[in-house]
Amino acid sequence: MPPEPLIAGPRWYRTRIRVFGPLLGLVPMALLGAIAWLSLRIANGRTSGLLGLVAGVSAAPGLLFAGAPFADDSRYPMAIVAIVPLWLFLGLVASRRATRSTVASWRDFWREMTFLTIAVVLGAIVALAAATMILDESLVEWQLA
Repeated sequence: MPPEPLIAGPRWYRTRIRVFGPLLGLVPMALLGAIAWLSLRIANGRTSGLLGLVAGVSAAPGLLFAGAPFADDSRYPMAIVAIVPLWLFLGLVASRRATRSTVASWRDFWREMTFLTIAVVLGAIVALAAATMILDESLVEWQLA
């Protein structure tokens, strides 16, 4: 028995997940972006700088193309807006994967979205590590200096 009642049956519930799933795909981006913004605004240390950099680039991988953390801050809003379609697409993929089963739930959606978010975060960490190796200096030390 599902924890919450089905209003119009499994088909209605699946449709709700498929319709609202892409929009809810923006939630991880918003959370990671908020964590990055708060860590850079509240604290001023090595750990907060690293957390802000990794969370910011994870929320908006386009920041690397905009030159973060070296480029002028005026390019950052465009990079953030440009990455919204990626998160909408990931929400769409998560909603489709979650609704493969006849009886789908939001728990299935969030499980799929968590896996996709982890993949983006790991990709951002690898990209930051590659940028550090290519530039032959620590991005974290430069950011906090």
